[in-house]
Amino acid sequence: MRYFRRTLEDTIRSAMRYFPAILVTGPRQSGKTTMLRHGWEKSHRFVSLEQPAVRERAIRDPEAFFRDYPPPLILDEIQYAPVLLHHVKTMIDENRKPGQWLMTGSQGFPAMRNVSQSLAGRVAVLTLLPFSFGEYSGVPAGGTGMKDLIGGLLDRNPGIPGKRTGPRRDLGDWILRGGYPELWAKPGMDAHLWCASYVNTYLERDVRSLIRIGDLSDFGRFVRLCAARTAQVLNLSNIARDAGVTVMTVKKWLSVLEASFQVFLLPPYFTNISKRLIKAPKMYFTDTAVAAYLTGIREKGTAMEGPMAGALVETAVVTAWRKAFLHRGLAPTMHYWRTRDGWEVDLLVSYDGKIHPMEVKAAATLTPRHGAGVEQWLERYGKKGERGLVFGDIDEPFSLGGRVSAMPWNWV
Repeated sequence: MRYFRRTLEDTIRSAMRYFPAILVTGPRQSGKTTMLRHGWEKSHRFVSLEQPAVRERAIRDPEAFFRDYPPPLILDEIQYAPVLLHHVKTMIDENRKPGQWLMTGSQGFPAMRNVSQSLAGRVAVLTLLPFSFGEYSGVPAGGTGMKDLIGGLLDRNPGIPGKRTGPRRDLGDWILRGGYPELWAKPGMDAHLWCASYVNTYLERDVRSLIRIGDLSDFGRFVRLCAARTAQVLNLSNIARDAGVTVMTVKKWLSVLEASFQVFLLPPYFTNISKRLIKAPKMYFTDTAVAAYLTGIREKGTAMEGPMAGALVETAVVTAWRKAFLHRGLAPTMHYWRTRDGWEVDLLVSYDGKIHPMEVKAAATLTPRHGAGVEQWLERYGKKGERGLVFGDIDEPFSLGGRVSAMPWNWV
């Protein structure tokens, strides 16, 4: 099976110079185990706690378990045996040599909520999401930092970097297949069938482990309603009405989607000088393939020309920026901007003291009018040197005039 190099690998290597333990979190099938085994199995022993016999032994007698499996060690799916964390802490306190412990798990699950407390000052918690187009194509390279990425897209006057190399990928195809590595490692696999299996497994295993739901069909309907609202301002009351549940139930179920990395919320950007801004967050699915499957989209024509085309393309680009931050070990500093009188910018990326406004369009032909919201934001809030982008289904970047450039969707 083909291996795709991940940007997070360099972040892990950097963290291993200082931290005794590294915990890699993220959704199922995002490639956590494969990445650690590929990068460190020669230097670290590998143990999967997902295997019932291994897990039972670890829980029953942790001391004997660690006598047989001393560090350096990769502990896969640590959430299945959280009791081991106390022993890991003790062993780290006895020997604080950096890079001895590599673990995978899900920070959002109940068993993992106290990891940061149990190993405070001893563990670097990192997140691996499904890969971006850049990781699929090898551009940008794994070592590229956020400053290089943003600088290449924005800071070079007139804001247009040189031509890129790497495979050309159809935007509609990328939306339907998303970023889960297995779908790209096995090109012949049916994306619709894979997503069906993924969603069913997620409902049966992850959801049941997080909350008690008697009838998963109700939660499944809620998930589909959320998928239909990806890239929209979150309206809890509308979702509750359509799902036939209370607003409190929607809040509880939404926290489950966030905890299991299926969705994330993009906060609004606002200042005290304006009272007319939309202040609710926008909701995005982490992966476009899952969102497309849940909304019944199976063909590229529907994905790119149907009523959800704009939302799915926006989801692809906004999540790519989120991955760019997280895979470099950084907290995403991202917002959106929308006023009640109609001005909006899909994404504001803040880094190194500058805020860069960005729009996302499904169109293959971009004109200056597509950058009107970006220009408006720059006029109101932009500082000297700050530029804006409009991402679209184009092959080469070009200027849209002023401080705005058009950029190919897959250059993040």
